Amino acid sequence: MATYEATNPKLHVLIVEDSKGRQEFILDNSVYSVGRDPKCDIRLDSQFVSRHHATLVQQSSASEDCCYRIFDGNLEGKASVNGILINGRRLKSHDLKNADEIIFGPQAKAFYFELQRDPTLVPVNLDEFDITLISPSGMPDASEDSEG
Repeated sequence: MATYEATNPKLHVLIVEDSKGRQEFILDNSVYSVGRDPKCDIRLDSQFVSRHHATLVQQSSASEDCCYRIFDGNLEGKASVNGILINGRRLKSHDLKNADEIIFGPQAKAFYFELQRDPTLVPVNLDEFDITLISPSGMPDASEDSEG
């Protein structure tokens, strides 16, 4: 992942809303499957969504920035039953742009965002800050120490 961050100045985010609520996905893999199937990378909870409803594929553009292209259906070419709407238009595929809205069906949609990475931020190893919290109830009472 460090190589991806170093070579791509943009952060790609997909915010998914379905009947279970809202989820945020940071896109950094080359391919994502989207659908109702539990094996999908991005799972949608809606009876109106196909098992393999759409596929996101990372593309390289002429400017060396990557972007994601969404395809209706799976990589083998099998389209979803209800299709996808991108910004209100039914499309078979689309190069995603900042703030695009993707409708998979009733109660299932997503928003795609390209955010600028802050080059001054350095990735932090969270293990460095691993701490143990002690419950106050597990500590001896101060009044007990003064009596004895």
